[in-house]
Amino acid sequence: MRAHGPSFAMSLVLGLILGGGGSPDPTTAVPAPTGVVSNGCAGRVLARLSLPQQVGQLIVAGVSSTAPTSAQLRVIRRHHLAGAILTGASYRGVTATRRVTRRLQAQVSATTTGRVRLWTAVDQEGGNVQVLRGPGFSDIPTALDQGRLAADTLRSRANRWGSQLRKAGINLDLAPVLDTVPARLGTDNSPIGFYYREYGHRPVRVARHGAAFRDGMQAAGVQNVAKHFPGLGRVRDNTDTTAYVLDRITTRHDGYLRPFRRAVADGIPVVMVSSAHYAKIDRRHVAAFSTTVMRGMLRHDLGFGGVIMSDDLGAAAAVQAVPVGLRAVRFISSGGTVVLTVDASTVPAMSSAVLRRARQDSSFRALVSANALRVLRVKRQMGLLPCG
Repeated sequence: MRAHGPSFAMSLVLGLILGGGGSPDPTTAVPAPTGVVSNGCAGRVLARLSLPQQVGQLIVAGVSSTAPTSAQLRVIRRHHLAGAILTGASYRGVTATRRVTRRLQAQVSATTTGRVRLWTAVDQEGGNVQVLRGPGFSDIPTALDQGRLAADTLRSRANRWGSQLRKAGINLDLAPVLDTVPARLGTDNSPIGFYYREYGHRPVRVARHGAAFRDGMQAAGVQNVAKHFPGLGRVRDNTDTTAYVLDRITTRHDGYLRPFRRAVADGIPVVMVSSAHYAKIDRRHVAAFSTTVMRGMLRHDLGFGGVIMSDDLGAAAAVQAVPVGLRAVRFISSGGTVVLTVDASTVPAMSSAVLRRARQDSSFRALVSANALRVLRVKRQMGLLPCG
């Protein structure tokens, strides 16, 4: 049984999103998604979701790109997940991948996700970061090579790559990478430069070509995730493998934020935050646990009203010192929307911790509902809600 009726829950949600009463605090004020109304499709779906189902809409977990295990599928069902990201290289092509994504969507029901369809996501950037290959998939060049193309050419090619993903049942690509790696650092930058994942060495090129990639994908019916805010281009170590990665240069109003600023202005639906520390912004917390980064910079400064997704909070070395469940709670409490974990076995601890906090704390519960509404609004744009 729910603690509060739908109308009360919706009033809390809308109060949170639209700012409530009193003077807004620039570090906590949250811009509203355009046109938020309680009687819209997303609002109606939210009102029908149980609290566990709302919590599930805040988690995306990794599954095998070739053959999701029974345990991975069970996690999707039992924890009402928002989506799954395909992990591990697949060379089986479009048709085989389509069978995988259909199997994932088959987990959707009234009791699992409230008939809300899944995000079926993948890291399909190009070069060394291209999960899906084989018959029907083009070999995508590195982002650095993409950045050498004319923007119109890149847009056209991204449209073709996006069409291939759509045929395979993919609806969310965790790209483009909008980190700018200075030329002097180059491949000494482990997470981005070493793999040529940047579109160039100047923010203006990264902004322009990131937009071209995104526009091409979107025209093909694939939504995108801009990453890794506020940037991993100036670090040396990789947050996946190193416990404390520190950016000593980037400031709150840095010129290297230009690609993210443009992406937000152009309507990107999802932005991923990094798990690095930023000495001149918030040295105490990784970006994924920083209210300054997420509520201050991304929400307030850039005016972003969409979904804030974490980088991997499951296996990444940068967050291993924090208990698994607490990682999810901290991320959401600090301003994040959707927890990404490539390790599906961490989902039960994360889901249970968020659900427990929501049942104990009405303010946190309202935050969960507000975040679930954000997710549903993005999914509405993608035709993933039962009301169209």
